[in-house]
Amino acid sequence: MRPRLRVGSTDIGIAYNVADERSVPLGRLNETIGNMVRAVPKIIGDDVRQVPELGRALVAVGLFSALINVLYLTGSFYMMQVYDRAIPSRNIPTLVALSVLALILYVGQCAIDLSRQRVLSRMARLVDERLSPRVFRLLSRLPLTSGGAAIGLQPVRDLDQIRNFLAGGGPLGFLDLPWMPFYLGICFLFHPAIGVAALAGAVILLCLTIITQVMTRKSIDVATQLGGARMSLGESSRRNAEVVAAMGMGERLSPVWDKLNQMYLDANQRGNDVAGGLGGVSRVARMALQSGVLGLGAYLVIQGEASAGVIIAASILSARALAPVELVIANWKGFTSARQSWSRLRHNFSLCPEQNATLPLPMPRSALSVEGVSLVPPGGQRAVVRDVSFRLEAGSALGIVGPSASGKSSLARALVGVWRPVRGVVRLDGAALDQWSSETLGSALGYLPQDIQLFEGTVAQNISRFEQDADPEAVIRAAEQAGVHEMVVQLPNGYETRIGEGGAALSGGQKQRIALARALYGDPFLVVLDEPNSNLDTEGEQALTRAIANVRARSGIAIVIAHRPSALAAINQILVMADGAAKAFGPKEQIMRPAAQPRSLSGAGEGKPVPAPANSGVS
Repeated sequence: MRPRLRVGSTDIGIAYNVADERSVPLGRLNETIGNMVRAVPKIIGDDVRQVPELGRALVAVGLFSALINVLYLTGSFYMMQVYDRAIPSRNIPTLVALSVLALILYVGQCAIDLSRQRVLSRMARLVDERLSPRVFRLLSRLPLTSGGAAIGLQPVRDLDQIRNFLAGGGPLGFLDLPWMPFYLGICFLFHPAIGVAALAGAVILLCLTIITQVMTRKSIDVATQLGGARMSLGESSRRNAEVVAAMGMGERLSPVWDKLNQMYLDANQRGNDVAGGLGGVSRVARMALQSGVLGLGAYLVIQGEASAGVIIAASILSARALAPVELVIANWKGFTSARQSWSRLRHNFSLCPEQNATLPLPMPRSALSVEGVSLVPPGGQRAVVRDVSFRLEAGSALGIVGPSASGKSSLARALVGVWRPVRGVVRLDGAALDQWSSETLGSALGYLPQDIQLFEGTVAQNISRFEQDADPEAVIRAAEQAGVHEMVVQLPNGYETRIGEGGAALSGGQKQRIALARALYGDPFLVVLDEPNSNLDTEGEQALTRAIANVRARSGIAIVIAHRPSALAAINQILVMADGAAKAFGPKEQIMRPAAQPRSLSGAGEGKPVPAPANSGVS
């Protein structure tokens, strides 16, 4: 159930999908982050062995971590040798040799540490490059799935969160964490008492890590939900800026935004306070432990149970043993956010699985058949189209009429494959739509929806559907068929005019005619136009009629959904819909004759249904 937020008398849905979070046992933290990285290629259909770059990066990071943690012993052993050998013997050459050797090891450690960080950075980029194409496909496919319409740009933010965590300092603590027993073991070799003291400190820091996980998880979840709701409200306000400004809704929406923002900041602050406070406690605990080990070492020296060098070496080594835990606590919020992002991406990928490769089929050119199609909107429960069947041959043009909410636009979405029928099938030349790849099917279809959206770019790019190296003649031919060529050449830069986001630089009629040219680009076999004349003047409607006639003349199929009769001038078939069902189908002359014609196209289906002719094909 989607959480809701009440602000005053306003009840808004938190447009966000939070994956179920389960606590990760501390002992498996390093395994968890490793699994998260290793699982990335599996999501895109490969495993690590089939992605050599990622596999090599993981191996390199593991080797670098091993070398760095071994080289971390340099300081401890250098101090021990200085206090136990160089100082008692007063041997300057020994001191110089030890110092030179330590310097060489430190330089090597620095070079390896830099290399590890660079490998992590490039591994993060590789993860992004592998997942980015699929994340982009999610943005266009999730709104068409059940429960995916409210996700917005969250998949992009999730991918950014994962990449930033992998490229930052967060993974270093997890990579060094498995070496903590190694350092504790060396502390036990120095003296059992020193080992016990270091182990006690490790237990304390581990408890702090668990407390951090428990106390920050809820606040991070809430902050994520509220952040999604805040972004959703901001995006809605941006899209509807004209409405907000014209009707003075800004002052009314502002309190809603302020309340959301305050709740978001409060949740973030709670998480930061807990993580920061426990991080400070862990730092103080580590420093206290280091001093305690120093004092314990001094006591052992006084008792003659350890050498003077053990004092410094044990202090440095115990601090190093607990450093990864401190680093993990400091980066716990980033780790939790990355883990949540990974869970959401996996969930969203499961909603939109990759299409399997299909055998290439020839472009359709003969018929469209709709066989008992029933439709339920994504996330809905009630069928909006029920058992619609008809067949159109090449060279036909169908007009779909009926009252509002009769299922006309929903049927149009099924005809172009945007919505999948819950029952029945749509076929082109006898093959169901899912037997074509999306690229091949897209070339065979032209679609003009009611809600016209153009993309930031030039007029030519929008008409050509952003095809790379588009044929200029094909672009101009589509514009001429839509009757928009003369209008385009009068723009400041003609076809190279940038139209702004959503076509902001164009009028409603201009956007609709350019969108019509986009639907006609490439001479698609099936052209579906939903209310194509809603923003057109007389000249535009005449161009629309010519475009439909041209589709028929080149043996294509045109389907027009309209309330105004002027859009149906060039069609030869009529489908009357009411209450989601087909009430009549047949030649326009029979369906629209005075004896059978409803009082208006928009009222078709009101009152007594129009009978279907004997050869209508309605089932």
